[in-house]
Amino acid sequence: MRRFSLCGVQFMLLLLPVFCNLSRPATAEHSLQKLKPADMRPYSETIPGSSVTFEMMPVPGGEFVMGSPATEAGRAPDEGPTHAVQIRPFWIGKFEVTWDEYDQFAFNDRIDEDREPQAPKPATADAVTRPTPPYADESFGYGKGRMPAISMTHHAAMEYCRWLSEKTGKTYRLATEAEWEYACRAGAKTATAYAFGDDVKKLGEYAWYTDNADAQPHPVGRKKPNAWGLYDMHGNVAEWVLDEYDKDFYATLQGRALNPLRLPTEKRYPNVVRGGSWDDDATKLRSAARRASSSDWSKRDPQRPQSIWWHTEAIMVGFRIVRPLEEYDHLKGLRSKVTKQSP
Repeated sequence: MRRFSLCGVQFMLLLLPVFCNLSRPATAEHSLQKLKPADMRPYSETIPGSSVTFEMMPVPGGEFVMGSPATEAGRAPDEGPTHAVQIRPFWIGKFEVTWDEYDQFAFNDRIDEDREPQAPKPATADAVTRPTPPYADESFGYGKGRMPAISMTHHAAMEYCRWLSEKTGKTYRLATEAEWEYACRAGAKTATAYAFGDDVKKLGEYAWYTDNADAQPHPVGRKKPNAWGLYDMHGNVAEWVLDEYDKDFYATLQGRALNPLRLPTEKRYPNVVRGGSWDDDATKLRSAARRASSSDWSKRDPQRPQSIWWHTEAIMVGFRIVRPLEEYDHLKGLRSKVTKQSP
C-alpha cells in the first residue's frame, strides 16, 4: 500500500486556493486589495490574448464648474446653467481608443460563424455580445492601426468597455459627461473655452479640426496634450460619453452635484458625444460643447431593424475609456439596455 505524506497533503491543501483562483473567471476589480489614492499612477495594460496595449492616465478627484458662461463665444443653450460638480478620482485613456484595440473586440476575437455548430453553451444574463459585420468598410478608407476607431454606436462602445472589463478584471466604462469635461479642462485649472485658454488661434496646436485636418481623422497623439497629459480631447474624433442627451438636464441640478449623470436607456438616440471632431469648426471643440446623436447617423443603413453596432454616417465619432478608483454605486454593473427591438 502506498503511503501518503502528511506534509505533502498539507502542501496541496495550501495550494488549493491558488488553483481555484487560477480557474476563476476574471471579474471587474476582483483583486483582494482595495485600490487607494496612492495607486493613482499612469499605467499601460496589454489586452489579454494579444500584444495590443493602451495607456491610462490618473485624474485626481476634485470640484469644478461644469458648463459654459453666457458670455462664452459660440455657446449653446444646452451648456447651461453652469453648476458646481464634485468628481472622484479615476483613470482615463491617454488617447482615444484605436482600431488596434477595437479590432480585438470586433473582429480578432470573434467566433467563426462558418464553423460546424457546437453544443450550445448555457446562456447568461451578463454574456458579452460581439458586433455583427458592418454594412460597409468600418474605417471608411481612413486606415486602421493607431487611427482612432470610428462609426461604432453608443451601444457598441459600452459593450467594448464591458468586454475589456471581463478581459482584464478591471472596471472600464465610458466617462460620464461630468468626468469627461473635468478631464478635458484638467480639473479646475481652466475655466476657459478650451483646455489651453480662450485664444482660438492656438487650437491647431492641440486639435485636428476643419481648418487643419484635410477632411480626415489622424493617428492619435500627434498634437499637444492638455495639462493632464491627455491627447485629442479637442478634435480628431468626437467621443461617446455615458449620458443620454437632455438639453435641459443642467437646469435640474441643484447645489454641488456628485458626478451628475443622465443614465442611458433602451432608446438608441439621443446620447451625448463630446470634444468635437476633425469635421467640426472651432466652436464645437470647446470644453463645454455638447452634441446629441440622431437616427441620421444611420440613414444609409438598409437593414431593418438597423444595426445596433455600426453607424453609416458617424465617421467623426469614436470614444475613450475610463476606470474609476472607486465606482459609484449606481454605476456598478451598468450595461447597455439597447437591443435590436430598441426604438
